[in-house]
Amino acid sequence: MKALTWQGKRDVRVETAPDPKIEQPSDAIVRVTSTNICGSDLHLYEVLGAFLETGDILGHEAMGIVEEVGPQASEHLQPGDRVVVPFNISCGHCWMCQRQLYAQCETTQVREHGKGAALFGYTKLYGSVPGGQAEYLRVPQAHFGPIKVPQGPPDDRFVYLSDILPTAWQAVVYADIPKGGSVAVYGLGPVGQLCTRIAHHLGAGRVFGVDLVPERLATARQYGAEVIDAGHTTDVPGYLHDTTDGRGPDAVIDAVGMESHGNPIAKIGQQMVTMLPDAVAEPLAKNFGIDRMGALMDCIKTVRRGGTVSVSGVYGGSIDPMPMMEMFDKGIQLRMGQCHVKRWINDIMPLVLDDADPLGTESLATHHLPLDQAPHGYDIFQKKQDGCQKVVLRP
Repeated sequence: MKALTWQGKRDVRVETAPDPKIEQPSDAIVRVTSTNICGSDLHLYEVLGAFLETGDILGHEAMGIVEEVGPQASEHLQPGDRVVVPFNISCGHCWMCQRQLYAQCETTQVREHGKGAALFGYTKLYGSVPGGQAEYLRVPQAHFGPIKVPQGPPDDRFVYLSDILPTAWQAVVYADIPKGGSVAVYGLGPVGQLCTRIAHHLGAGRVFGVDLVPERLATARQYGAEVIDAGHTTDVPGYLHDTTDGRGPDAVIDAVGMESHGNPIAKIGQQMVTMLPDAVAEPLAKNFGIDRMGALMDCIKTVRRGGTVSVSGVYGGSIDPMPMMEMFDKGIQLRMGQCHVKRWINDIMPLVLDDADPLGTESLATHHLPLDQAPHGYDIFQKKQDGCQKVVLRP
């Protein structure tokens, strides 16, 4: 089969890889029909290469058609089923899964590295599981994980159920926005865009969107967000305080993560780590602060006293400095974590099945590319060129 493989910093290539096979009774094999490039994939492209091996298959947002099913998954799936594959691999029956904490599944936890549930295509820290930017995907724990969707509507209606749509839903729920209240979303990439739409849907009165990229700001404005261009607003937290009666929004969502703008020293530190040999870079990345935290710091400054900061952007450092005095004094709540995908599917599914497409899933992708153009997709997504906001690959 053809698959996108990691070869080094900013170097991904489509190569021939062995076709996946059933390895465990609960496996399934899925022929991939759509698979996305996620903002989290860009962290692998740029910062987290120390945890990858040459030839690793990337990708964790995939859907397709079931080709083969192991005996323990046959009650849940049949060949020919159309499915979306959640990015985290969970068993559905362990102590954590019984509490709907699927991203912490104790069956697939990567205990060697002290991490939660295994993830598709996301480094040895999360199990070195071959990813979905390929023609075929082996799906472990297929008796529980895959989400069956109907034939008919286009893949773009459903493929985001794999990650970014439930991730945005969880971010908004965690933000605990009062009915009619206000929320500011920092970062208007695909997750941030969906956060603004979901916040409106769930009853927020005012939704602010903060970004630097004109196309992202324009898209968020089309869906009703009050947008703020961080490149032309010298004090974004101050502006948001001024426009919310001097208090700040009730909730703030960080949809940016470790590679935010605003800290040139941290950026240099990230770049230095990527140039070191893996044996040196890996402990530095795991045990020290490799994050550029400008967005998170602004979120903490922005939120009103007694409000909530919800973090959906990925961070990787262990000793990142946090403004604990400010956080304690303001009495804020901070919620974060990998998305528990299947926890939110019953809430979201009626919206993606609605012919009106209220969350705008069919228009979210700006680029649809064949798999062999995936390296180009990574390049323009990372550089924010050609108006690129989301890339869907078609193997």
